[in-house]
Amino acid sequence: MTELIFATNNENKVREIRQALPEGFSIISLKEAGILKDIPEPHPTLEANATEKSTVIYRLTGKNCFSEDSGLETEALDGAPGVRSARFADNEPEYASNTEKLLALLQDKENRRARFKTVISLIINNEEQLFEGICEGTIATAPLGNGGFGYDPVFIPDGSDRTFGQMSLEEKQEFSHRKKAVKKLVVYLTHLSVGS
Repeated sequence: MTELIFATNNENKVREIRQALPEGFSIISLKEAGILKDIPEPHPTLEANATEKSTVIYRLTGKNCFSEDSGLETEALDGAPGVRSARFADNEPEYASNTEKLLALLQDKENRRARFKTVISLIINNEEQLFEGICEGTIATAPLGNGGFGYDPVFIPDGSDRTFGQMSLEEKQEFSHRKKAVKKLVVYLTHLSVGS
């Protein structure tokens, strides 16, 4: 069993990644590891924030770990909210306010193209590896569905006519940016364990 600390306090993300991982991998959340600190995300890129979080936990525990940072990037807003996705409307994460601000800014825009991007930073055996997952789509004109979290009720992935908020977790995983990044993580870990 490959055990990894997942450097997050977001239970929604823990649940999504646990469901995406195959047998043989065990995820320990920060809470389960007894780590109660919030790790800052001060950097201007998803990559740098992911690295910051995994580095802090690795230094703290000495154990193999990974972190991720995700953002919603819209073409009409020059990539915003991007790295500020969780705190787009304010300094505190608030899903409803973030979504309201996004819809207001896009109200008069014809181009509603957007993409979700996830970057995973894995630190294993004192080496870092980065894995990226992207899901292309469009922003709906109003929230639809109560599922998921964050911007899920307004994001329609390419290949579907429903928002993530209207999908079950299993349905969302067919498109998920996070699952795409996790797949790359798993391939790397599998090759690592085979080669050891």
